Amino acid sequence: MEIKDSVLLITGGAIRVGKAQALHMARKGAQISFSYMPGEPWGETKSELEACGVKVLATELDVRDTEKARQWVDDTVRAFGRVDVLINSASVWLKKPVLEITEKEYDLAIDVNMKAPFILSQVAAKYMKKQGRGVIINITDCSAFQVWPEYAPHGASKAGLVALTKSMAWELAPEVRVNAIAPGTVLLPPNYTPEVEQWAKDMSVLGRIGEPEDVARTSAFIIESEYATGAVYYMDGGMRLIAK
Repeated sequence: MEIKDSVLLITGGAIRVGKAQALHMARKGAQISFSYMPGEPWGETKSELEACGVKVLATELDVRDTEKARQWVDDTVRAFGRVDVLINSASVWLKKPVLEITEKEYDLAIDVNMKAPFILSQVAAKYMKKQGRGVIINITDCSAFQVWPEYAPHGASKAGLVALTKSMAWELAPEVRVNAIAPGTVLLPPNYTPEVEQWAKDMSVLGRIGEPEDVARTSAFIIESEYATGAVYYMDGGMRLIAK
């Protein structure tokens, strides 16, 4: 699939890795529809995307609101006439000992990291099947394959997203291809400490932190690679190889 002139939906597209992917695709000529949460600098992101010469739709959306999430996909199709790519990039992180996690906190991780991508994929895939082509990319991470102490709901949600990726790849073929990307540390959290930075470097066999563009380039590769489906592409600097 050519990225130029394709219509790309991306959750969490106003900041961090989501924004990097949106900008990368806009520079390649994709039309962008992205969602954002209240308080995020969506206007700045929208201006940067439009500066690439493409059409942009920005929508405030809490992906846990499934009806509004479905509406967002429908609105994008009305605005652009189609939807070619869905990137489920929005995510939440919760660090807490397993005996202290509340039901509400558990539901938050599952609803944002696993349920929302499923609901959005359902809606987008119906349009993609009618069009005869489409690509879905789910952003997971290494917690789906490693045990991270105090990240039980997060790891469970990301492991579930990997399973969904494989199931959808099978059921939606051949018109729709579904893949996942598992980044390592490609962007440090806000207000990180020197200890956190050193930990991230130590968890990479390359001895360094990656960049959001590493994920964006992988997404572009998946979109353009017509034989890629049902796979997880690690962009983790070898993090999955280290047992710590």
